[in-house]
Amino acid sequence: MGIDPHSLGYETSPIEFRYTWRDTVLYALGVGASPDTELDYLYEGRGPKVLPTFCTVPTFAAFDRLVDRIGCDRLGMVHHSQRVDLYKPLRPDARLEVVGRVAGLYDLKRIAMSVFVIEAYDEEGDRIIRGEVTLVLRNDGDFGGERPPRSERLEIPEREPDFEVRERIPTAQALLYRLSGDYNPLHADPEFAARAGFDKPLLHGLCTLGYAGRAVLRARCEGVPSALATLRGQFSSPVYPGDTLIVRGWDEGARVVLAVTTEERPDELCMSNAYAVLR
Repeated sequence: MGIDPHSLGYETSPIEFRYTWRDTVLYALGVGASPDTELDYLYEGRGPKVLPTFCTVPTFAAFDRLVDRIGCDRLGMVHHSQRVDLYKPLRPDARLEVVGRVAGLYDLKRIAMSVFVIEAYDEEGDRIIRGEVTLVLRNDGDFGGERPPRSERLEIPEREPDFEVRERIPTAQALLYRLSGDYNPLHADPEFAARAGFDKPLLHGLCTLGYAGRAVLRARCEGVPSALATLRGQFSSPVYPGDTLIVRGWDEGARVVLAVTTEERPDELCMSNAYAVLR
């Protein structure tokens, strides 16, 4: 079974996705929120507030359908990059309608790439979330598709960052994060990770994105979740549970440019071409 070129443009039917405050709290714990500084996201007595990157969780409802439709080899599937746009604040309890679309299928001969656009609408019919997911498909190249368009290369400013946030990732973090709905065994099963070419299970890219989003909230949004409008990052190298994550940010006009590394591999960007847009 290989990539089906005719899946380009495929759109799912609307999928109902319901969540409660318990789901938002579990997600916040999964991306490292601490009761010392972020109790508002962890305790229903304070709402709770909802981390803006929770918006990735409803997109899981359409993701598997899109993967199944394009027909790729899941063993070779790697999350390349993610962009999220939020149009309205997320409530702690909601019923959403989620629609996903195969927006791009690209052939680099040795590998393939796919782009999914997944959107969610609230009970008023307003678009509340837009997610753009890019996958590298390491076992599905040479299917006869077009080459991908040239992507934006975001330069890191040549000056000291305007903020830096360091956090150690607990060794069980990937196992906790996956309970929000991303059950890829690459992040839990050592044997599966070895077959995929990695030394051990990795931290989810979206978990790294969640850590980066929390760093931006803390450093630039005064903890107000609705202040974060867009977050984008490319997952350039693995992050492992137990690593210490370092998020650096530079204020550049309308965007905050981000660079994410680890203390263990300081010369490797684990999240590159990354930025946040604030309201």
